[in-house]
Amino acid sequence: MSHRILVVDDDADIRDTIVEVLEEAGHTAEAAANGDEALQKLRGSEPPCLILLDLMMPVMDGRTFREEQLKDPALSPIPVVVLSAFRDGADTAKQMNAAGHLPKPVSLDQLIELVGTFCSSAA
Repeated sequence: MSHRILVVDDDADIRDTIVEVLEEAGHTAEAAANGDEALQKLRGSEPPCLILLDLMMPVMDGRTFREEQLKDPALSPIPVVVLSAFRDGADTAKQMNAAGHLPKPVSLDQLIELVGTFCSSAA
């Protein structure tokens, strides 16, 4: 199984920080600035073990990305964890059939723990 994680967030500081933290924890992380870019990356490579998905993004938001992901049999099995600053983020994640939710600002310890449940660290 892949140890790669796709981080989809339009905020470059958040995206870069999460990628850096994941890589320090032994994972391979790739970044996309919006849902459309994420779909392009997913369709061009081996599926990641997890997608960390922001909801509010330009071009293609998190909900639209998830709808498109679920329509594609090659991409639909990839678990998604929603990253959201919204108070109802957990409910939204459930409505999107996401595997989980992490509130923003993201606790890096919680992030590493959650990612570990979906992806084993590279040896």
